[in-house]
Amino acid sequence: MIENEFRAEAADTLGAAGATPAPTPRPSRPAPTTRRINLALQGGGTHGAFTWGVLERLLEDERLEFEAVSGTSAGAMNAAIFVQGLCEGGRDGARQALDRFWRNAAGRMANSPLQNTPLEKAIWGHDLTWSFAYQAFETLTRVMSPYQLNPTPYEFNPLRQVLDEEIKPDILRHGKGPKLFISATSVRTGKPRVFAREEVTVDTLLASACLPQFFKAVEIDGEPFWDGGYLGNPALWPLYEQGGPPDIVLVQLNPIVRDELPTRPTEIVNRLNEISFNASLMAEMRAIDFVQRLLEAGRLEQPRYRKLFVHCIEDEARMRDFKLSTKLNGDWEFLTTLKRYGREAADGWLRDHFDKLGKESSVDIRERFL
Repeated sequence: MIENEFRAEAADTLGAAGATPAPTPRPSRPAPTTRRINLALQGGGTHGAFTWGVLERLLEDERLEFEAVSGTSAGAMNAAIFVQGLCEGGRDGARQALDRFWRNAAGRMANSPLQNTPLEKAIWGHDLTWSFAYQAFETLTRVMSPYQLNPTPYEFNPLRQVLDEEIKPDILRHGKGPKLFISATSVRTGKPRVFAREEVTVDTLLASACLPQFFKAVEIDGEPFWDGGYLGNPALWPLYEQGGPPDIVLVQLNPIVRDELPTRPTEIVNRLNEISFNASLMAEMRAIDFVQRLLEAGRLEQPRYRKLFVHCIEDEARMRDFKLSTKLNGDWEFLTTLKRYGREAADGWLRDHFDKLGKESSVDIRERFL
């Protein structure tokens, strides 16, 4: 009997030793850290192709989610197309929508007289300043307004044609996606107007991009509007007033610093344009910095006032090389060059600063904007 028990025990032991061992469970990989951000997109004519590249790169990073987007002028176009694309087809939909929009815009501008001839392009590259067509156009806009140059019965605006084909107000109104804020300037009151997503139409976007020396004021509900960049380029307050995540990522097109003194007329006009279209942004950054310092000193109560983290994606070194005239250049080679610069800038920012999201600003507001 004892022998039988011994044999049974031995058999059990051998059976256990010969059995296939159970697989060792692998430690589960932690889910990738995701961060929800707000985007603020500056205007700057066709320099907005830089923002196209930035947005494309950000869409590729699935660690990022998008709460709200504020845009002005070219930034408004990018913002609306970006949000509409996300509503229609997620990240892929947004990438495709942006690509389609810029290809359509380039196709329309290819027929514009405001472009260098092959010889002028060989001499001046992307700069239109000294081209015959640009000089003639600039002279005309100094002595005649759009109301004389482009009268209503024959009014021509290629940007409207592009937006009519690309913008779908119903999708923006009812689709599920980030909040959207578009800025314009009231001609009558001189005050900014921010249009929420459900108010965005083709006319809203045209109003946000209405430079008065080139286009007639755009009327919305009987109120005439000009370019939003005069008072909000872009408007930041809708992003922090609506709650949500504390991170605001600014995509900046207009250089803040130029070390050289502009002496030629074209250089002076260019610098004045940069300063005026950065002025509202500087004022908002000054206000944000003031409130943040009061919070740090314990002189303001939370949650009425809350901590904000500001980030900036830019490439001033390269963007300084482009004169004012290039904001009207729709050459496809130029647009894709700007897009590449934007992708590279966004890639560098993600590499260097992603881990700061939700924790701290990646730009020193006082050093950069004050």
